[in-house]
Formats: sequence, structure tokens, C-alpha cells
Amino acid sequence: MSVSLILACLWLVLANVIGLLPSRRNHWPAAWALVAVGIPLLGYVTWQNGPVWGMVVLTLGASVLRWPVIYLVRWCLRHLRVRGS
Repeated sequence: MSVSLILACLWLVLANVIGLLPSRRNHWPAAWALVAVGIPLLGYVTWQNGPVWGMVVLTLGASVLRWPVIYLVRWCLRHLRVRGS
């Protein structure tokens, strides 16, 4: 197993542990930190292991951080509807 995949697995474990911890701030600061670390890690995985493994890690990361992804999709759809009209 390559270094990038080991780091991606550690990122996934850390993200799940953070998700299990109680938080008064609804986990958003931790989610943004995970996104900031996860994007370069995703590029590293893709560079070292190829696009198939990059898509696998992207899917796993999106399943862990589903609310930021949902809000991004909603934001994109809202702005596409405004500009498309």
C-alpha cells in the first residue's frame, strides 16, 4: 500500500472520529479543516495511484463529508437557475 493511500485511510479514520465527537458548533470548523487537508491529499492519491483510486478516495471523502457536498450542490443549482433564467 502506498504512502498516499495510508494517509487517506488515516484521514478517513480521523474524519469519522471527529464526526462521533459531540460539538456545540455543529462540526463546521472541523469539516472545513478536513476539506483543506483532504483536497491536497486527494491530488496526492491521484498522482501516485491513478485516477481510479483518486475517484475511490473522492467518493469515500464525500460520503464522510456529505453535508458540505450537499450545500455545494444546492448552491450550484441555485446559481445556475438564476443565471439560466
